[in-house]
Amino acid sequence: MLFLQLIAVSIRSQMQYPASFLMLTTGHFLGTLIDVLGVWILFDRFKIVQGWTLYEVGLIYGIVHMGFAMAEAFARGFDTFSQLIKHGDFDRFLLRPISPLLLIATREVQLIRIGRFLQGLLVLIWSAMHFSFSLLSLHALVIFFSILGTASLFYGLFVIQAAISFWTIETLEVMNITTYGGVQTGQYPMSIYNKSFRVIFTFVVPLACVAYYPIATLLHKETIALWLGIIAPIAGFFFLYLACRLWYLGVCYYRSTGS
Repeated sequence: MLFLQLIAVSIRSQMQYPASFLMLTTGHFLGTLIDVLGVWILFDRFKIVQGWTLYEVGLIYGIVHMGFAMAEAFARGFDTFSQLIKHGDFDRFLLRPISPLLLIATREVQLIRIGRFLQGLLVLIWSAMHFSFSLLSLHALVIFFSILGTASLFYGLFVIQAAISFWTIETLEVMNITTYGGVQTGQYPMSIYNKSFRVIFTFVVPLACVAYYPIATLLHKETIALWLGIIAPIAGFFFLYLACRLWYLGVCYYRSTGS
């Protein structure tokens, strides 16, 4: 498959310097530990927050950080896309017999994001062990589905950030509120936020659907139907689809540099 071949090329180029890769990955792992410490300090002081324990929040934390790490690893091309628009380099992508979306998606795959992914995985396993979740249980299936939905949602946000550049040239910094800010928001239960905030992150940027509601229904923290909580991560895949449609609309709008 062409997509996998392009990813393999990007990965091989990074592995030319394995020592640098290991140091950057380790640094990324240690640098994101501040998020774990922040959550731990909060629960060490208050023990229970809005009816949630540290182990329960750990499930949401693991899902959000693993999903974001997956999205960020494969979305570097979209994160820096505005530079291609500013310098007119996107014209070269349009001349190639491959979808520009595919080319941008595989332009730079950052394996160092595995540091955040491993951190989220360790927290998730630690929390799941407290509840004795089986790998073949419904809980494990819902968690896996939630991770994929979360990755799709954040990837969609990076695609939207790139698509906006077709109209604004410069990437809007406000998008960082929904990407990196979304990670900080989503790692806590949505029930701790006010109603208007929950509405935004449920129906506009469905962060609550991909991580919070699946876990909340499994742990009986919400009164919504179990089946609805289980299928809620579908919102992440649908959001990615809409983001791609916006991207193609932007490509149609693009008028090149004129040079």
